[in-house]
Amino acid sequence: MSDSELLYQDITSLGKLYRSGALSPVEVTRAVLDRIEQVDGRLNAFITVLREQALRDAQDAEIALRSGLDLGPLHGIPFSLKDIFDTAGIRTTAGSRHWVNRIPEQTATSAQRLMDSGAILIGKCNLLEFAYGIVHPDYGQCNNPWDVSRTAGGSSSGSAASISAGIGWGSLGTDTGGSIRIPASYCGVVGLKPTYGRVSKHGVFPLSWSLDHVGIMARSVKDAAILLQVVAGYDPQDPTSSRSPVPDYCVGLNMELKGVKIGVLEHHINHPDLRPLVGEVSWKAVKTLEELGGELVPVSIPDIDLADQAMLISILPEATLAHEHMLKEEPENYAEMTRQQLELGTMLSAVDYLRAQQYRNKLLAAFLEVFQKVDVIVNPTVAFEAPAEDPVVAAGQGSDEARRTGIYNLTGLPAVTVPCGFGQDHLPLGLQIAGAPMAEATILQVASAYERAAFWYEKHPIM
Repeated sequence: MSDSELLYQDITSLGKLYRSGALSPVEVTRAVLDRIEQVDGRLNAFITVLREQALRDAQDAEIALRSGLDLGPLHGIPFSLKDIFDTAGIRTTAGSRHWVNRIPEQTATSAQRLMDSGAILIGKCNLLEFAYGIVHPDYGQCNNPWDVSRTAGGSSSGSAASISAGIGWGSLGTDTGGSIRIPASYCGVVGLKPTYGRVSKHGVFPLSWSLDHVGIMARSVKDAAILLQVVAGYDPQDPTSSRSPVPDYCVGLNMELKGVKIGVLEHHINHPDLRPLVGEVSWKAVKTLEELGGELVPVSIPDIDLADQAMLISILPEATLAHEHMLKEEPENYAEMTRQQLELGTMLSAVDYLRAQQYRNKLLAAFLEVFQKVDVIVNPTVAFEAPAEDPVVAAGQGSDEARRTGIYNLTGLPAVTVPCGFGQDHLPLGLQIAGAPMAEATILQVASAYERAAFWYEKHPIM
């Protein structure tokens, strides 16, 4: 098996090779680390690479598996973290000069759960500064594996680029307005934002406490489901985490879609902001769901255009509060545009903020009413292919980018993006599938059915 074939195996296949003795975690981890050396000079996907530690952990995994100690499907599987997750004894920068030498004493709950499952941390991924939509010049932009003159998207930039380029089998990121799903769409991978509270945020620096979600990037829906199975669940260290039972997310992945009602959010799939081919490709994906047995149901959400403004009004003051101390003590350490956005958060009135929260409640109620009639809602993930640079959060293009993703942060509903084709510049596009609260299993079922029928997950960038 060539390194290229090896690096694009799925988690289940890799696990079988481990347990048959045909491959070892050391071989695989070394191949992944070599891949970083080969391509990251063009991608800039990693801030910290843990070569020595990863190889030691791989050796431990190999010994354990050979001795019969099997920790589950992720045992010996390399993964990465967006560099905003705390890792004990390992530098965590958040892509900012503020934290260039910061070494936490504790590991974020979700990251620790992966490590406890035997997964091997290979490195910490590049991101927009503090996940706030701006590249800090000390770290630089993360580039897209499909075209390194384009951005990988943000803010979970390096997570998307690395998975797309065959570097590891999963990466944890954060998503406040689309920061997992947008780069996943741009890079042609699966990006999952679970329900608010489904995955602990403990040990992850906040951008906007009421909008932040921890989520997953992977190359296939099943790989994302396997990762979610490990990281989901209540965490007493995170008061916003849910006590809802965690189902087996892999059980329904091979189910048919007969009888599944697919809500088509017509406002977003027919919107004039869609670039050439995006609407056409998205409709083709939706029709594939219908051919698989799904029943298409047109749906609409009242006043959905107000979501762009409500999201911005929610993020700005919450981000400023999270950064209050650093903004006061060392404002010069931020990238200029990050600092300006944080200062802008002080200028919003409490009345504006509270109105935005009232709107969020109405928006959620409207979605819940729609979910009485349909099982999932589908729409394009982003209206365009990867641009040259990341749009600024507080600017108009930032709202354009997050128009279809931010609604599910405002409501806390689960959403997943899967590759669905290519645009006019031959860059990946994504189809977003959203569901009712805690309905991750349902959206993964639909995403998996589409993935098996369309085979876009078999397309990889040539680097």
